[in-house]
Amino acid sequence: MKTQSLNPSGSWKSSETVYPILFAISLSHLLNDLIQSVIPAVYPMLKSNYALSFTQIGIITLVFQLTASILQPFVGLYTDKNPTPRSLAVGMFFSLAGLICISFASNFIYILLSVSLIGMGSSIFHPEASRVAHLASGGKKGLAQSIFQVGGNAGGAIGPLLVALIVIPLGQQYIGVFGVLAIVAVMILTYVGNWYQIHLKPKTQTTSVSALKADLPKSKVIFALVILLVLIFSKYFYMASMTSYFTFYLINKFHVSVQESQIYLFIFLASVAAGTILGGPLGDRYGRKLIIWVSILGAAPFTLLLPHVGLGLTIVLAIIIGLIISSAFSAILVYATELIPGKVGMIAGLFFGFAFGMGGIGSAVLGWLADRTSIEYVFNICAYLPLIGIVTGLLPNITQRKN
Repeated sequence: MKTQSLNPSGSWKSSETVYPILFAISLSHLLNDLIQSVIPAVYPMLKSNYALSFTQIGIITLVFQLTASILQPFVGLYTDKNPTPRSLAVGMFFSLAGLICISFASNFIYILLSVSLIGMGSSIFHPEASRVAHLASGGKKGLAQSIFQVGGNAGGAIGPLLVALIVIPLGQQYIGVFGVLAIVAVMILTYVGNWYQIHLKPKTQTTSVSALKADLPKSKVIFALVILLVLIFSKYFYMASMTSYFTFYLINKFHVSVQESQIYLFIFLASVAAGTILGGPLGDRYGRKLIIWVSILGAAPFTLLLPHVGLGLTIVLAIIIGLIISSAFSAILVYATELIPGKVGMIAGLFFGFAFGMGGIGSAVLGWLADRTSIEYVFNICAYLPLIGIVTGLLPNITQRKN
């Protein structure tokens, strides 16, 4: 590990990996996604309290994910040209407002408005946070993206556990307790924003920057991006079935309690967090295309088996699936930034936004399907989604050259 130090301009040397910033942005990602994960974790409570259908549960996810996705590419495109360090903390204030609102929500429409605020906060956070991770990477882009991502996945895992311990026994109003975490995130993001502001100064004075560029014609770059988006579709449609409906699946099929189902969801999401840290470094070492291939297509045998086993083996398979499938996103995102260098914010916004959008649409579609068939039928259908990973073979092998 290289020693990190300040250069005469007051900025960290760009060739060094700035681990304090990477860990700070990862922690803020943990808090951001923990807040987000509260939404699906309280679905059984909201469904019971307000007599919601599975379709309405899917619509809640759709509204949240669309507000978290549609704005992201535009935020990323803007911040590529006009970096805005303070926007990191500002986005978290939207999430804080959404938490307070949902804790007092009294009807379906109020719930939709509340989750849309949290979604807007997320859409502001992710593109700029990805730029920070990229700037602090010191060239270890896969590692940096994995550190950033593992925070988010860890937060997504912890959220349902805290909901099971706090909100389920105490009531909907206690969702507001998570606002304390949003305030902590604002403080961390203010620190990160200060570093980011200093780090940007020498960049604005530089007229030419050496960057890695994929040695591919424009048509192949566009084709590769489309393939990557297809893979995102496969991954996040399947993840929508797990994050939004795994608790209902366990309750309906195995008659576990709501609290038990939340603990099992936590176990799955914890395995997702654990697997995330592997994707980036392995992609740095062995190539991102190989990791993408193994991560998505490699999960298929386990997803196909999951709907046909008992409770114990269901949890074991969920852990294996989480570990395998979670390593894809870091590799996909870094692969995409290598296809189009210098557009980290736009690429991060596009891929985070598309991922959230697919998760939202997937949840709505699967909720509609569950109302007309059954939760078990939904899981049988979704088991085939990772097979789409076979299209990874169509991705070009990137050869890089210096500009």
